[in-house]
Amino acid sequence: MKKIALLFIFILTMTSCSLDDSVSENFYLEVLPIESVDIPEYFVQGESYEIFVSYTKPNSCYYFNDFIYEIDGHERTVGIVNTVYINNTAVCGGQPEQVTVSFDFLVNGSETYIFKFYQGEDENGEDQYYLVEVPVMDGRQFSLQTAKD
Repeated sequence: MKKIALLFIFILTMTSCSLDDSVSENFYLEVLPIESVDIPEYFVQGESYEIFVSYTKPNSCYYFNDFIYEIDGHERTVGIVNTVYINNTAVCGGQPEQVTVSFDFLVNGSETYIFKFYQGEDENGEDQYYLVEVPVMDGRQFSLQTAKD
């Protein structure tokens, strides 16, 4: 009886988890161009902001995955990553759809932030970016100015 139980466990273990490489080939990641950005004209130091970006997903096989977010001093490079499922090619369809996603940004510094939003490649294969400079106001300075208005 022990032998049958061990054989059953062995067979169950070997068949329940497939390490087949074809599973990992059912999707890939793709960086899509950002078409529009909703970002404040200025930041207040110490505050947090939700920044909205819009892009077009080509069909129903594309799903938002994450942001590529690189930091270099006060420069931020932002890209949108989608997961593209290729095993569903028979059901992929529909019209391109505009999608808006967001990320939170905490203002830690006091210098102007430069955002570079990825917009795809030009005809020479060079990456193109939409650049936005957002100045930072001191919270006390901002409070005094709004009190005067």
